[in-house]
Amino acid sequence: MTPTVYIVVGPTAVGKTKYAIELAQALKTEIISADARQCYQELNIGVARPSNQELAQVKHHFIASHSIQDTVNAGVFEQYALEKATELLTKFGSAVMVGGTGLYIKAFEEGMDQIPEIDPAIRIQIQKDVSTKGIDWLQDQVKQLDPIYWAQADQGEQQNTQRLSRALEVMTGTGQSILSFQNQPKKARPFNIQKIGLEMTREQLYDRINQRVHQMDHMGLEEEVRSLRPQFHLNALQTVGYQEWLPYFDGQQTKEAVIQAIQQNTRHYAKRQMTWFKKDPNIKWNQIAS
Repeated sequence: MTPTVYIVVGPTAVGKTKYAIELAQALKTEIISADARQCYQELNIGVARPSNQELAQVKHHFIASHSIQDTVNAGVFEQYALEKATELLTKFGSAVMVGGTGLYIKAFEEGMDQIPEIDPAIRIQIQKDVSTKGIDWLQDQVKQLDPIYWAQADQGEQQNTQRLSRALEVMTGTGQSILSFQNQPKKARPFNIQKIGLEMTREQLYDRINQRVHQMDHMGLEEEVRSLRPQFHLNALQTVGYQEWLPYFDGQQTKEAVIQAIQQNTRHYAKRQMTWFKKDPNIKWNQIAS
């Protein structure tokens, strides 16, 4: 049997964790998470990290493996995941990867562009500026300094703080557009990859998202976010489920408005995920019942 990595993808809240656990149990192997937020130890409720019961069913990797103080990006994930996949394939003959971060999965499949190392001080300054000046400032900077990148970015990418910050960081640090580093050939992997996509009707998915956000609230999301407020300038916290609380903490918004904002932003995120994955002709889609 050829060593195979089974990659389970789809939008947030569609049921990827449950599906991946059942698949890994059937294959008698372990799971590599491909989620750009669940890897942080300090983030739990707001990133819908698998429960302790779920983590006990099958061993997971890249879950609570890093600190929000660490630099974690697609290149870091590529190296981590390749090493872990090699280990699991040698031991079990197969591995399961699951997650909704399309760029991380792409890096694992094809490799990452070799961008020169950039002074960390540039990234820190951009993070601080985004935290104080907002996404409008970031968008204006990218438009002015890297108009080529901005012109080819789709609507979702133009709203993605992390992607825009990375583009600005590369332009500031190298004087070249990030696009100039993205013309390298895909890397061959010494194993098979089979991709499984999970989807459901938009109405069902949006209902699940709305219910999940209410559940997060009951689990103590407000307390989790409040404890992290001194670190909100970090890139790891420039994300849905956390940034929406700032107006509430400043007394400018009700908690109900915060919940609604998280629900709306999560629905938009799910839509961007599906747009990304639907472009991949190699994904075999499965309709999930609500």
